[in-house]
Amino acid sequence: MNKFASIISCLVIFLLMPPQGYAADLNGLVASLKGGGYVIVFRHGATDDSQKDIYPFKFDDMSAQRQLSEKGRTLARELGAALAKLGIPIGEVYTSQLNRAVETGKLLSGKDVSPVDALTDSGAGSASAMANPDGKNAKIGRAVRDLVNAPLKAGVNNVVVTHKTNVADAFGKEFGDIREGEALVYKTSSSGPAVLVTRVQPGEWIAQTGS
Repeated sequence: MNKFASIISCLVIFLLMPPQGYAADLNGLVASLKGGGYVIVFRHGATDDSQKDIYPFKFDDMSAQRQLSEKGRTLARELGAALAKLGIPIGEVYTSQLNRAVETGKLLSGKDVSPVDALTDSGAGSASAMANPDGKNAKIGRAVRDLVNAPLKAGVNNVVVTHKTNVADAFGKEFGDIREGEALVYKTSSSGPAVLVTRVQPGEWIAQTGS
């Protein structure tokens, strides 16, 4: 039993680690985030795979959407508590129109959110849907990038909560491996597009608080 527990613990730690090439220097990043000027793009939290989306989407019908699992809700709350404890100021929160993203945004920010069409699952019901930034999903990708590149209010960071396909539509197929709860952190600029700083797993934010 102890050997089994050790294996599980190692697996959990592995899953919370960032993909190679994006190991976050969070100490320095958190200090910078306290001054604002960033956009944090999250994929929504963990969901209940026994639930399925019904298409076309019915945004006011919770029974017709895949929802956050209890694990997803708990982690979103812990992530929100970590961001608050780290003193990271949050400005606007934009989400998909689907409730799993809306709920993630509310739980991690403690604020009302603004649902946006371009952030809503661009997979559009196809089980094999994957982003095509140069094809039919190009318009969605541009809209997401425009949201990330938009000017911010002074001293805050905006939050975006969306889906895997939308992230890949906007930033490239190499981001199609984004995990539930993972974040891409972008530094905005008045002289050009926002620049990716790093990828951060939810457990890394929480670990920064010493919890």
